[in-house]
Amino acid sequence: MDTSRTDRYVGSKWDAEIVPQLVEYIKIPNKSPMFDADWVANGYMDQAVRLMVDWAGAQEIPGMQLEVVQLDGRTPLIFIEIPAAHGGSDDDCVLLYGHLDKQPEMTGWDDDLGPWKPVLRDGRLYGRGGADDGYAIYGSLTAILALHEQQLPHARCVVLIEACEESGSYDLPAYVDHLADRIGKPSLVVCLDSGCGNYEQLWCTTSLRGLAGGNLTVKVLEEGVHSGDASGVVPSSFRLLRQLLSRIEDEDTGRILVDGLHAEIPDERLQQARRAAEVLDTAIYDKFPLVPGLQPMFPKDAQGQVSHDVAELVLNRTWRPALSVTGVDGIPSLQSAGNVLRPHTAVKLSLRLPPTVDGRHAGDLLQQALLADPPNGAEVTLVLEKAATGWNAPAMAPWLAEAIDDASQAFFGKPAMYMGEGGSIPFMGMLGEKFPGAQFMITGVLGPHSNAHGPNEFLHIDMGKRVTASVARVILAHHQAGQRGETTGSAVAADSGTRHGGHGCC
Repeated sequence: MDTSRTDRYVGSKWDAEIVPQLVEYIKIPNKSPMFDADWVANGYMDQAVRLMVDWAGAQEIPGMQLEVVQLDGRTPLIFIEIPAAHGGSDDDCVLLYGHLDKQPEMTGWDDDLGPWKPVLRDGRLYGRGGADDGYAIYGSLTAILALHEQQLPHARCVVLIEACEESGSYDLPAYVDHLADRIGKPSLVVCLDSGCGNYEQLWCTTSLRGLAGGNLTVKVLEEGVHSGDASGVVPSSFRLLRQLLSRIEDEDTGRILVDGLHAEIPDERLQQARRAAEVLDTAIYDKFPLVPGLQPMFPKDAQGQVSHDVAELVLNRTWRPALSVTGVDGIPSLQSAGNVLRPHTAVKLSLRLPPTVDGRHAGDLLQQALLADPPNGAEVTLVLEKAATGWNAPAMAPWLAEAIDDASQAFFGKPAMYMGEGGSIPFMGMLGEKFPGAQFMITGVLGPHSNAHGPNEFLHIDMGKRVTASVARVILAHHQAGQRGETTGSAVAADSGTRHGGHGCC
């Protein structure tokens, strides 16, 4: 590969086509079905699909087959199959994955920004969904086009772009089964939906946390009553809810108290966390818009002294359970709050799980902890919405470790880094089960301050270009490893999970 030529080609494609496409994509409020119950009638998902399909269909990739697949009652899926080229093998397969649905608006955007208002500024494209994960189809096809531009070989490629990832990918298993014969058995999976610790090198994801959660409601009255009359007699639903949450979380430290929600952290992941901490240092928390004086969640020793070990924060966000309350119901706004003892309080719980904890079992443990022996005999309900298991990468094949580092050196001038991510990509666990011999390259552009899911979300354009070029180089290396018989060998190693130390997988 001529690295400079690849760099120029990818950069030109991004500037001339991809950025303008993402500008139009950001304008479409195609919220994931969990956040838009009327998504079919609203038609925004179809608009996003059509935008991407029109662009993809115009790309000159010989033999490409492009189809929008939609099973009854399910969100659409973009399926693209590209035959091997320039001496590559059709018997092998690279699977490239992304999604096109978005998180809801969220409050707190700057006055000149907004979720559906694309703004280009200082090399960043602001707006919902550009980085998470609208760029994936464009980056995937551009990586393949970059190989064609130099007549470089690649194996058969399949691109899957789903439309309900932000709702837990509940439609995806049906599509993977429906398309199983056409997908085949990929030996390399490339996912562009992850994060990066900085914008200065290629970051690959070694693990993803799982997720369990839903709506917890505590009801004490059939209707609101005068607080002066009832307080001291009728227990506050808010106080009882606090009691319930204290069963699962230490309110002083944030540590999750249910033993079954923890997992042993593998030694290799501990080592990777320490290396990532050395590179990131305070950026692990400086990237967040903390209020002045707020202290990160550093652990305390037995004497109550705070440890400022950044590696502990890396592990907190990748291998330890953590609880967030992401929504509240039953509580009026401050302007509307009267002297009323409210009938109920409800919260949406989001419990991040260590990668190796089973999501369904975690949901059962939540039910047991929160519903048993309700305080004061209150009416307590927990409606689980999500129970997804995380993902811990199999051992990385030497060819892929070398290819990823070569790509980072070629397009960033620095070595690649490896770290777990705190979020969830349900598809990865599913693929890990269906294709135990596959190798994984999970990377992305969601770096410091990019604020996926929150206000002022942005795509770092130069990072997008470099990640795209890196994917092209890895796909080429995959072909070369196949020629040497190493992609088949790596599948055996991945099955064993112990054959290669290396960096782990990404």
